[in-house]
Amino acid sequence: MLEAMAGTPSGFVFTVRGERVEIRHNGRLAATLRGSAASKFLAEVERGDPQHLMARVTGNYKRGNERNDGRRT
Repeated sequence: MLEAMAGTPSGFVFTVRGERVEIRHNGRLAATLRGSAASKFLAEVERGDPQHLMARVTGNYKRGNERNDGRRT
């Protein structure tokens, strides 16, 4: 059994429903893509890591690891 590395997105699933793509995270609807955004997503998902792509599209990417603007906190 493979375990996900720390920081690796998981739990995302997408479903194509006609002209739209629904992305769910742990069973909850996280995003709905329509039109050109849906087409672009489907093309990209074939080329790369679907979990990272869905995390990026839904905004659940690099949570807590964002680069700051140079100010120390």
